Amino acid sequence: MKTKTNKNLTLILTLMLAIIIGGVSCKSKKKLTDVSDPDENKMENVEETDSMDEDEEEEGDEVAIEEPTKKEKVETKLSDYFSAIANAPSVASANRSIEEALNLFDSPDALVLIVIANTNGKKDYDRPTTIKEYLNYLKDQKKNINRIGTFKLNASNEITELELIKK
Repeated sequence: MKTKTNKNLTLILTLMLAIIIGGVSCKSKKKLTDVSDPDENKMENVEETDSMDEDEEEEGDEVAIEEPTKKEKVETKLSDYFSAIANAPSVASANRSIEEALNLFDSPDALVLIVIANTNGKKDYDRPTTIKEYLNYLKDQKKNINRIGTFKLNASNEITELELIKK
């Protein structure tokens, strides 16, 4: 009789664990797929985070998913645009991506510096350019040979200066 009871108890515990994991998994997917701008919905995001914190405290074993910072989000968007422009199937598609990417900057004349060497902490830069010129360069060359280094944001979270590093 004890064996049957143990099997039933094991089955019940397994089902409860599956339900808990499934519920947490759905919340995590919802959070990861939410693409709205966090600045537009600050109150909603705060409320959602608060309710998730309570759920995580109750379960104890769950690991919190770190939300990307504003800079990380901007860097990811920018990197995606660079790839989209360099790999665009047509000039028209590349031009659309360029126009969208320019919205991340305070002006089409935002400064772009490309680090070509870094010796003992001293950086050597290529000739300075603007973001519009650089995006058109990506379109013409059809390859993205630089990675994003650092960038400065203004109060409106627009990029004012971008440093790229030669790969």
